[in-house]
Amino acid sequence: MTMLPGVTKSNTGIDEISWNILGQTYVPKQKSENSMAWHATLPVGTFVPPHIHPTQDEFIYVLEGRFDVVFDGTWHQAEPGDLIRMPMGLPHGIFNKTEQSIKCLFWVSPTRKLFELFWALHNLGPDANPADVVAVSAQHEVDFLPPEE
Repeated sequence: MTMLPGVTKSNTGIDEISWNILGQTYVPKQKSENSMAWHATLPVGTFVPPHIHPTQDEFIYVLEGRFDVVFDGTWHQAEPGDLIRMPMGLPHGIFNKTEQSIKCLFWVSPTRKLFELFWALHNLGPDANPADVVAVSAQHEVDFLPPEE
């Protein structure tokens, strides 16, 4: 999984891949053993609930829109030009609570099993069984936290 040199053009991804992850669109831009990057569009009202990456650092560079982000129970906002840093092991969740879609660039280091997780979640749809999503995510080193009371 050596990274090849080149340019991934706007509006395209690696091998023309575009994943539908529970109503969000993820387009992989780069993949190697050491890191993976993808462009994401999060429509109004979508989110990724609190979870932990025990083996990866994760980053989000906000291009458009505003994130509400929770780190280990503390809330923050991130707007265009902001970089969200989520160290491995830190519980975090991201939410679009605004009236516009969010566009951003995600990346993780190292890649580990995330590419395969996105294939496993692709096209499950917005009515996917949460227990199934949690179980498949855990098999790919992403651990979702139980919902708050």
